[in-house]
Amino acid sequence: MTDEKGGETLDRIPVVKGEIRIADRAYLQPDRMARVLEAGADILIRAGWNNARWLDAEGKPVDVIAELRKANASGLIDRPIWIGRKRGDPLALRLVAIKKPPQAAEAARRKARQTAQKGGHTLSKATLEAADWVILVTSLDNKEFATDDVLALYRLRWRIELAFKRLKSIVGLRAPPGVDERSAKPYLLAHLLMILLLEPLIDAFEDSPRSQHAA
Repeated sequence: MTDEKGGETLDRIPVVKGEIRIADRAYLQPDRMARVLEAGADILIRAGWNNARWLDAEGKPVDVIAELRKANASGLIDRPIWIGRKRGDPLALRLVAIKKPPQAAEAARRKARQTAQKGGHTLSKATLEAADWVILVTSLDNKEFATDDVLALYRLRWRIELAFKRLKSIVGLRAPPGVDERSAKPYLLAHLLMILLLEPLIDAFEDSPRSQHAA
């Protein structure tokens, strides 16, 4: 799931028991996450370092930036985490994070600086540090889904999102010119061909890196 216009919710459509809902950070909505989990589904959601109330097993605050710093050498985190809610008990989840490759990390820091400049606010050191990481939370059991499995699942969501972004921006796919099938069909096929030609270059666009810890 990707929030394009704002106002989207994780439980907008009925939950299918056993499914895995994979979403970007706009969907880190603890109460709605709880409803999805209670309906028998699992979740895998990207997170910002400061858009959740991070807790340990005893309900004490967890400093996510401190956790990233401790894992700087290994470049990988997979640990239990709890997320506080407005109503109800905290959600027991897993915090999974992987450090981005240097090129992707620099691009993320540059984007953070541009966003801060555009919004007229000072960029914190913590935000710059977090920009080096892909941070995820999931309900998937670590005995069934190893760290690499979780990262691979989110990478799949990211590739789908990139495909749509390329269709709309890089490739410039819009409504076909005119309504005649004879002109619309070649228009669509030409753009799909461009997507296929771009596919080998996908690693140059993404910031959801492969794990370097696979056996």
